[in-house]
Amino acid sequence: MFNNLTERLERSFKLIKGEGKISEINVAETLKDVRKALLDADVNFKIAKQFTDEVKRKALGMDVLNSLKPGQLIVKVVHDELALLMGGKAEDINLSSKPSIVLVAGLQGSGKTTFSGKLANHLKAKKSKNPLLVAGDVYRPAAIEQLKVLGEQIGVPVFTVEGSKDPISIAKEAVKHAKQHKYDVIIIDTAGRLAVDQEMMNEVTAIKKAVSPDEILFVVDSMTGQDAVNTAKEFNDRLNFNGVVLTKLDGDTRGGAALSIRSIVDKPIKFVSTGEKMDALDVFHPDRMADRILGMGDVVSLVERAQEQYDVEEARKLQKKIAKNQFNFNDFLTQIGQVKKMGNIKDLAGMIPGMGKMIKDVDIDDDAFKSVEAIIHSMTPDERENPVLLNGSRRKRIADGSGTTIQDVNRLIKQFDDMRKMMKMVSGGGGKKLGQMMANMPRR
Repeated sequence: MFNNLTERLERSFKLIKGEGKISEINVAETLKDVRKALLDADVNFKIAKQFTDEVKRKALGMDVLNSLKPGQLIVKVVHDELALLMGGKAEDINLSSKPSIVLVAGLQGSGKTTFSGKLANHLKAKKSKNPLLVAGDVYRPAAIEQLKVLGEQIGVPVFTVEGSKDPISIAKEAVKHAKQHKYDVIIIDTAGRLAVDQEMMNEVTAIKKAVSPDEILFVVDSMTGQDAVNTAKEFNDRLNFNGVVLTKLDGDTRGGAALSIRSIVDKPIKFVSTGEKMDALDVFHPDRMADRILGMGDVVSLVERAQEQYDVEEARKLQKKIAKNQFNFNDFLTQIGQVKKMGNIKDLAGMIPGMGKMIKDVDIDDDAFKSVEAIIHSMTPDERENPVLLNGSRRKRIADGSGTTIQDVNRLIKQFDDMRKMMKMVSGGGGKKLGQMMANMPRR
């Protein structure tokens, strides 16, 4: 996401010259190019101008520290202003009532139904809630069935009223049902249209009046650019929603909606959604998004995702096995599974500072581990447990069984052996030796 904007901003910062202070002369060309970059990213032109004017006001006359160059100082000011433009800080969803009611609104095709499932999964897994999904879209073919399929995937029940075409009545019945069966969050998926129309607005307004939701979330497809911002304004004028959800952010190279929408409707972006998997939903952090836009990565989010998959007891067992040099292919397979649970591989790599630029043109498939897993699954239980058994004939059999070549098998086994040696060195006393080796390495 934001690939084009990131590249343009990087080029803009290289334009600034001089040392000592930021001046009218050395900042003018840079900010002119920054404004063009924002406009190309589909940011509202008034917001782009206000943004660069504010950056200029704050930057002019600032002393440049000895350790910094003017371009680096401009990057910091732009970073801070980007974060402020997108809201400044993360804002949580309001779940103060019991049960709490969340109304999900937006145009058809924006990803409302998928988001409803993702939100239920997020609240269940990360906030220990007991959610109920409500199928309020009675018009779109298969909308109810889609929600049922998603609910089954994540283990969350879906409330429906067979044959009913009255979403207001369905919403009321769902609230009664939730209270009776002790559900603590009700997520109502509403109908959308291809464009804003009076009938849709009247209906969603009536649902709001009927159930008095604690939280109204407006879901918008970020790939629609400025149209997304205009639609958000129309919905907010009628619904006065509490927050925005940006979907399909992984497919958008412009990102203007994310940068403009907060300023236009004065409502926070609360979630961003990428991909179709039910765990591909993140709380929106403006400062972290500013980091990513400026090519600085997002290490905090990467660590948080890793912690979600981190099992303390399993980690202890693994540490003991590594110390005894007993780490095997079963353990390796488990680690691959945990990495895959963290999300899209290219998205994860983009969170590492500097890595996003390096891999922008590299096609990293979600099935990047497929051949590795196939090779390991083609081993016998004894071979996975005892890699020393893997002689030439066994490797040939594994290659045939996994649909790979013997070179692929040899390469994996060598990488595994190298990794195991390094892990052994780092654990226990070897870690001290490694530290000493690194300290004594020649410096350039």
